[in-house]
Amino acid sequence: MGNPNSAGGRQIVQTPTEIAIVSEMIHDVRIVRLGSRGGPRRPPHLPGNVRPWMGDSIGWWEGDTLVVETTNLHPQERLHAGFIISPDARITERFTRVSATELIYAYEVDDPATFTEVWRAEMPFHAESGPLYEFACHEGNYSMAGTLAGARREEADAKAAGQGAH
Repeated sequence: MGNPNSAGGRQIVQTPTEIAIVSEMIHDVRIVRLGSRGGPRRPPHLPGNVRPWMGDSIGWWEGDTLVVETTNLHPQERLHAGFIISPDARITERFTRVSATELIYAYEVDDPATFTEVWRAEMPFHAESGPLYEFACHEGNYSMAGTLAGARREEADAKAAGQGAH
């Protein structure tokens, strides 16, 4: 699922105790610890001095909506999902299925160190029909330059021979 602009697809996999959110971009996997059905609705967050990459995400269900709260962001991860936040930000996400092929994804960012007020956004996530692919960066891809140079050479040779470019 996802709205990819470039390698942005996502896959959500649920077990009884965790949810994994796999992102095609940079192949990140977030593990969301879930509250238990017979125990506390919300599991406790890790201690404040424990700051895993992508933060500490806990989840619980409010009716048909999965709520995920992320805190304890790693200090080196200041650019989080395309915007700058502090390590002490609190991000609350809501995933609500509205049809067999669509989720409404809503989130809010509470970060007094960076923003003057809580801000929110929302977008649909549409199901994708194909598999996720490993994201690959094309920086330093010298074969692309070689391929294009070879094609330009073939065009030049054809033009010189009077055949025109194909």
